[in-house]
Amino acid sequence: MGQASDAELMARMQAGDRNAFGLLVDRYKDSMVNYLTRLTGTRALAEEMAQETFLRLFVHRARYTEQGKLGAFLYRIATNLCRSEQRRQRRQRLLRLGLFAAVNGSAGASAGGSNGHAAVTGVTPQSQLLAQEAQDLLRRAITQLPLRFRVPLVLHEIEGLSYQEVARVTGCRENTIKSRISRGRSQLRRRLEPYVNGAGELSGETS
Repeated sequence: MGQASDAELMARMQAGDRNAFGLLVDRYKDSMVNYLTRLTGTRALAEEMAQETFLRLFVHRARYTEQGKLGAFLYRIATNLCRSEQRRQRRQRLLRLGLFAAVNGSAGASAGGSNGHAAVTGVTPQSQLLAQEAQDLLRRAITQLPLRFRVPLVLHEIEGLSYQEVARVTGCRENTIKSRISRGRSQLRRRLEPYVNGAGELSGETS
């Protein structure tokens, strides 16, 4: 059954076969965790959200209509979970700021970490440290992008989905996806430019 198609496994799962569900989880868990890690910047949170993604697939399995697009369906669930988590964090942040302002008469804000790819260009300890620093900067730069740019950029550039597949996952038109990926790339370049030029820190631009 491990060689069965997604459609066959979904049909078995809808009929109550938990082994089929387990095979689907094994088939997609790594890509879901990696995708969510790049969106959230936190692997632990990504793993929790990936579990929730598969749980929702199982709970709502009867609603799934086979169109040969289970992967896109899972990415869509994961993306919606990420959006919900972002809204939750924003509400908590606003609450914290409001409480801080009430006690101290002022407010502050905080920034998080991120995810992405970087190539190790050498084997010396110094080069490895520089490569890790570059990777951390890229991760942070990706998670600082607005979600509307971050999602299509990660899906296309890192997960390898075509423009058409990204459009299907996000529910946007293909031209919109191309535009958002282009703008996301531009923002990444601007954010990383201070580091490349030796300033040593990322730009805080969020437009």
